[in-house]
Amino acid sequence: MSLIPILFGNRRSNICHPSPMDIWAPFYGSNCSNTQKKTQGSAAKQVSACAGARIDWKETPEAHVFKADLPGLKKEDVKVEVEEGGILQISGERSREQEEKNDKWHHVERSSGKFLRRFRLPEGAKVEEIKAAMENGVLTITVPKGEVKKPEVKPIEISG
Repeated sequence: MSLIPILFGNRRSNICHPSPMDIWAPFYGSNCSNTQKKTQGSAAKQVSACAGARIDWKETPEAHVFKADLPGLKKEDVKVEVEEGGILQISGERSREQEEKNDKWHHVERSSGKFLRRFRLPEGAKVEEIKAAMENGVLTITVPKGEVKKPEVKPIEISG
């Protein structure tokens, strides 16, 4: 899913992310965007600090697997939660490097600040069995699949 339409206010929904303004959009309504607006004021800086959490989501026959690139972060800097309604939330903070009085910066690309990403888990996900592991700056979250109950369909006879 492209993040560009979200940045410019396109509020289209899609099947993977039924409520993109609430769940998928890391730049709207999160603590990250509000903090960044107050402290830095620049849209480019907001995006660089928030977009630091690149996440892939794949589905295997047994589970949904999320992989997040979080270079330089320790597992203590990251929080993984499941909210009511099956919302997986990944958040954390990358601290700013200490500046010395005699330091002269020539170029800065690495971002610092908070990040927050939210994903609506599919029906049947076994949220009580979620596992998370961090290795070499990559967070892997495994959400086992359960059986999805198919709704019972009752045919109605048409009279007349």
